[in-house]
Amino acid sequence: MHEELERVAGIAPPVDRAKAAIDLMADYQGRVVELSRIRREAIEEASASGMTQAEIAALLGVSRGRVGQLAAAGPPPERAFFGVGPVTIPVAGKYEASKTPDQNPSEVVTREDLKNFEHLRKLMAGMKLEADYEVIPPTGIVNLNREHLVVICGPRLSPIIAQVLEGDDYLRFRKDTAWHLVDLKTNTEFRSPLDTDGTAGDVGYLARLPRLDGKGTFLYIAGIHAIGANGVVHYLENHLADLYREVKTRRFSTLISCRYDPETLEVLESERVTPIYRHEV
Repeated sequence: MHEELERVAGIAPPVDRAKAAIDLMADYQGRVVELSRIRREAIEEASASGMTQAEIAALLGVSRGRVGQLAAAGPPPERAFFGVGPVTIPVAGKYEASKTPDQNPSEVVTREDLKNFEHLRKLMAGMKLEADYEVIPPTGIVNLNREHLVVICGPRLSPIIAQVLEGDDYLRFRKDTAWHLVDLKTNTEFRSPLDTDGTAGDVGYLARLPRLDGKGTFLYIAGIHAIGANGVVHYLENHLADLYREVKTRRFSTLISCRYDPETLEVLESERVTPIYRHEV
């Protein structure tokens, strides 16, 4: 830390020095937030193991009242599910037909995916995480070798995503007359109600998958149809703490079904329909 301060203080151009100071302050502030999360989680784990606040206070060298304050301070432990931020959320882009023959088609994002981003951004903001989105071009080329990544894009739209999904030994997207999801362990098919009887429902896939460079993981969300991803986001909004307690930041995959309002496209209900398959021993 002292070396970093000396480096910033030694920058000669004043504007460059100010910018470096701002950047370093942001980095330190981010570390403070994450450390407060780690502290809160550790106190919660100690309490869950049977330790009293008085015992924890004695070991930490603080008052019992201070332990209560520390247990409530900082972001919740499940913040780590998304990383330490800022979080990038790549969403699938499609070509929109041009209005005139001489215009090139433009790249657009579906209304469902924009809603997904807004819901995730609000969820993360409540945990002191910043989030922004980027559009995956219609070629489906996306850089997965980055930290703090939440990708929302079906395998149909990205050959890179399709390749990574082949590594899931438990759940898989497949296509015959229509796209659907399969639990490979139970040989159970999950088809979208939109395709079977036209009702307002879908099934989505949620996973933490390996990066192509082998240096980490990324979160992945997709539905059989676009609205299925909304169901996954709805599930995260309502069950994130429980999910984090089960998987922490380890690799996993599971399927989520949802029911939604066909007029507003707002998800009304979501539930897990397969086990949480852990990809790591």
